[in-house]
Amino acid sequence: MQKIFLPALVVLTSVIAGHGLAQSLPKPAVDGLRYYYPPERVEPREIETDICVYGGTSGGVVAAIQARRMGKSAVLLSFGKHVGGLTTGGLSHTDGGGADVCGGIAREFYNQIGQRNFKPSAAEDVYKKMLTEAGVEVYYLAHLDKVNRDGTQITSISMEDGLVVKAKQFIDATYEGDLFARAGVSYAVGREANSVYDETYDGIRQPGTGGHNFPTAIDPYVRPGDPSSGLLPRIVADGGVPGEGDKAIQAYCFRMRLVKGEDRLPFPKPNVYDTQQYEVLARLFESGADPRMGWSIDTNNHHLFDGAYFIDFVGGNTDWPEGDWMTREKIFQDHANYQIGVMYFLTHSPRIPDQWRDRFAAFGLPSDEYQDTSGWTHELYIREGRRMLSDYVMTQDNCQGYEVPEDSIGLASYNMDSHHCQMVAVDGAIRNEGNVEIRVSPYPIAYRAITPKASECTNLLVPVALSSSHIAFGSIRMEPVFMILGQSAATAASQAIDDNVSVQNIKYESLAKQLLADGQIIQYEGSSEGPIHPKTLKGIVVDDRDAKLEGEWEESNHIRPFIGRGYRHDQDQAKGKCTATFATKLKSGEYEVRLAYSANSNRASNLPVTIRHAAGEQRVVVNQREKPSIDEIFVSLGKFRFDQQGEVVVSNEGTDGHVIIDAVVFVSVE
Repeated sequence: MQKIFLPALVVLTSVIAGHGLAQSLPKPAVDGLRYYYPPERVEPREIETDICVYGGTSGGVVAAIQARRMGKSAVLLSFGKHVGGLTTGGLSHTDGGGADVCGGIAREFYNQIGQRNFKPSAAEDVYKKMLTEAGVEVYYLAHLDKVNRDGTQITSISMEDGLVVKAKQFIDATYEGDLFARAGVSYAVGREANSVYDETYDGIRQPGTGGHNFPTAIDPYVRPGDPSSGLLPRIVADGGVPGEGDKAIQAYCFRMRLVKGEDRLPFPKPNVYDTQQYEVLARLFESGADPRMGWSIDTNNHHLFDGAYFIDFVGGNTDWPEGDWMTREKIFQDHANYQIGVMYFLTHSPRIPDQWRDRFAAFGLPSDEYQDTSGWTHELYIREGRRMLSDYVMTQDNCQGYEVPEDSIGLASYNMDSHHCQMVAVDGAIRNEGNVEIRVSPYPIAYRAITPKASECTNLLVPVALSSSHIAFGSIRMEPVFMILGQSAATAASQAIDDNVSVQNIKYESLAKQLLADGQIIQYEGSSEGPIHPKTLKGIVVDDRDAKLEGEWEESNHIRPFIGRGYRHDQDQAKGKCTATFATKLKSGEYEVRLAYSANSNRASNLPVTIRHAAGEQRVVVNQREKPSIDEIFVSLGKFRFDQQGEVVVSNEGTDGHVIIDAVVFVSVE
């Protein structure tokens, strides 16, 4: 067990600054709801342990349990009054994490509470029981103050209340990467430009594309139709250049537990109630659009107006990742006031039609959950914070199976997913920007992605705010995955102690052997129809991302198989305005030209394709509703002679359905 040292004379010092902070904190949105509790006093004390886990998230809980199971002493430091993060603070079911991709301690946990319709308090009870059984000491209200280093080694970390923890290994299990940032480890915040990692879904998106868009044009101005009156809250005039990077991150919210019945608590009026924050909601109802209400026991942003505008506080979280505790407390209360106000507005405002107000009022907050915080969850959903930058960065290529690391420590399986990052005024209407939902198959996460650069820190592992691009993190960021990575991190930390090496120099073969022995799943054994890599194909491949495009083409990977990262379609719109030219240099000779597409009943049956060859041009009509005859992905357009240049042009002129462009292959005729 860890050693605890107390000075011979323990001095309890009043923290004058702490009292001042407490007095300057914003008033809670509802009674008891707070993110940051400044220490009332400093009690100097020191703990020595093998492994220190900072961050009471689900990943932190599992890491601490695994450290003890590996025979190491361990402490868990939680910033708030609870352990379990979002799993015990909002979720009632988990996305992803099925038994075919999630094993180990995470599977033990889910076998006890289930993965759907569990109570957050029950989940926390199970976590606490597992922590107690493992012999983990838990310290609450542990607010990081200082990180002490000797070269590339962290020697100890200090909390604001006087607690100092010395350890051989440290694990940063916070959602925001607070420990590694204070330790001087490199990190990123926001969205990278697509060009940084050669991605297509990372940077700024075209406003109004992706899912969860406004069902009708909603005026963005304070006085409708009058730009001089200014924009409504959190709506911006300029969303940036699509494909470029920015500091925006996907929106946060509180995952609400809503209940029906006589014992429900009515939605309270928050401390700060600004009806202008709900003007967009009022205008949506007044537009006559279908609210598409889908409230349930675990209500998320898409459960009203299909997620166009509801509980995500879009644009209100930009300063959270790098904010100090006071900054975050203010942002926390802004989110709480807004979202609690949403529910109060929907059930009390005369601008909401009577029939809908009555339906909303049938719901309320639970009387048997979150009793210290007025029935409202204590946990803000931090969908994204800092992301470490190590020698290996998980990217879109990993998510789509284009690149497969050899040092897997667990699997992720959720979509590449981002909630809205901005609301942008475009041509007198609000358009959402940032939403991405791209299907993936289960894929491995690299050990190197949770390991800092050796030049920066050699006894720290980061299983939550790991090294990844914005869009890759959007897939990885599921609670079961954090639990998986927490167990793997603690296993690696224990091996580093046993072998007296840095975390970068443990033997991966030994790590993988231990993970498998402990029930982890590090390779996917199920059926997975992943992308077809162009390098595996016979011939010269021109992918859709290398084609010259004119008009609006929408990216997708919904229907498989496909070449590369996905395919594009014309959205069955703007007929005659969309073309794709697939061109490449060739050695003079005869080639069979093949067109790749995924068939479906909504495709065009009369797609015009023009092949430009040595003797001129030839037009071929392709029925994309029929399954391609070559390997179920290609159709032959014929054999042609080319003289140093091959060119195929696909057009949507006159087509009677969605036009699909995936790839063109030129296969030399022997």
